[in-house]
Amino acid sequence: MSDPFKQLHDAMDQFATERDWDQFHSPKNLAMALTVEAAELQECFQWRTEAQSRELDEQQLAAVRDEIADVQLYLIRLAGKLDVDIESACRAKMDKNAAKYPSDRVRGSAKKYTHYADGETN
Repeated sequence: MSDPFKQLHDAMDQFATERDWDQFHSPKNLAMALTVEAAELQECFQWRTEAQSRELDEQQLAAVRDEIADVQLYLIRLAGKLDVDIESACRAKMDKNAAKYPSDRVRGSAKKYTHYADGETN
């Protein structure tokens, strides 16, 4: 079975090595770059209504795809620098979220888990 995160990690390593950019890719710098890319993704939706955000034309969708890719690639690069297995980390986080947000208590609510931690349901 192939591991797409590993393949992308290797490709990103090669990309950075070919450009002598590894010297700039500290975890701190990668995390900062990631927030810039996430902001650029937000910019694709800025000033749009909820409906407009679901009905992007091809040019707008292409820009969103590029920004999603930038965010993901920085995440992969950061994870590689810190030896984090992204898939395992995601599965562990989903398990934590399932415990914090039991479906029988939170269905249909957008409230933070701390609202449910004290026994309240509404």
